[in-house]
Amino acid sequence: MAQSGTKIAAVRETRKGATIYKTNERPGTRAQVRYVRVSAYKAREVLDLVRGKHVVDADEILQFTERDISNVIRKALASAVANATNNDSQDPEALFVSACYADEGPTLKRWRPRARGRATRIRKRTCHITVIVARLPEAELRRRNDADTRSGRAGGGAADRASRRARVAQSKQAARAEARQHDHDHDEDRDAPTGDAVEVDQVTLADDLDGVTADDVTSDLETDVETGGDIDEARLATGTGDIKGNADSMKYHVPGSQWYDQTDAEVFFETAADAEAAGYEPAGSVAQQQPEGAEIKGNFGSMKYHVPGSQWYDQTDPEVWFATTEEAEAAGYEPAGGADKQDVDLDADEKDEN
Repeated sequence: MAQSGTKIAAVRETRKGATIYKTNERPGTRAQVRYVRVSAYKAREVLDLVRGKHVVDADEILQFTERDISNVIRKALASAVANATNNDSQDPEALFVSACYADEGPTLKRWRPRARGRATRIRKRTCHITVIVARLPEAELRRRNDADTRSGRAGGGAADRASRRARVAQSKQAARAEARQHDHDHDEDRDAPTGDAVEVDQVTLADDLDGVTADDVTSDLETDVETGGDIDEARLATGTGDIKGNADSMKYHVPGSQWYDQTDAEVFFETAADAEAAGYEPAGSVAQQQPEGAEIKGNFGSMKYHVPGSQWYDQTDPEVWFATTEEAEAAGYEPAGGADKQDVDLDADEKDEN
């Protein structure tokens, strides 16, 4: 229960002019936990760690204290902060633990049988824990805010939280722009499309699509004009390709993989190599990123490939996929155990010649 009355009893001043309050009548907002099944001695050892600390620092100390009673004290601290916020209209970022103490509660008597018919008393201690929070002095509050500002940490409050959200949004936007720029540079290195390409006003397109050039979207525009369909705005903004990339998780998904259909793409890539060059990683394992039509497994360590139905195909964890054996051999891979054990199927033309 919150208690923050203005009339405080048992107040006295020392010879040096300092004001001393009775411990259980300190000004501020309090929360109390009664009949905790632990001794007051054990609770006081933890309370000594947070007395006089800022509520944020005190919560971190209690979170990493390896004592079971710290969980109870942490809940009491959170309750006191909530009472100060809701009942006394205090700023939670300006509070500190002004007082905290543990009073002894009733002791439960139990008995344990001992030798020769005797009995030994067991005392099960209880305690009442009280946490009081109050507003920091203005000088200390200014000093703490200045220190947080110099260190770059959010000092607390609605303004600081809004500022942090703005910085996070700005960082995400910069990451997306960098990924798009990488796609643009990659597309410029490739040959320009030939034939009856659809001409696009580059100036207008750049204004509409935040700097994307016409070369990035020519193939998509050709397809959409031929089919009469709508233009995929997400693909226009991020490039071409069927591999989806997510800027938040920095993962990419190939067509036919486990989460491909559920993924909202923020960037597209032509190949997995393009995605990895942009800093993206495959979502899940390589087996979950198997491309459509690629069933031949490759292993980096042995530089061997395994075709479906071969001797060690089911026991092999793929690190790369190939659609044909020609692609695997062109990449420097060899059949595991030789062509006989791999049971490599011949092409249709070769079968006809034989």
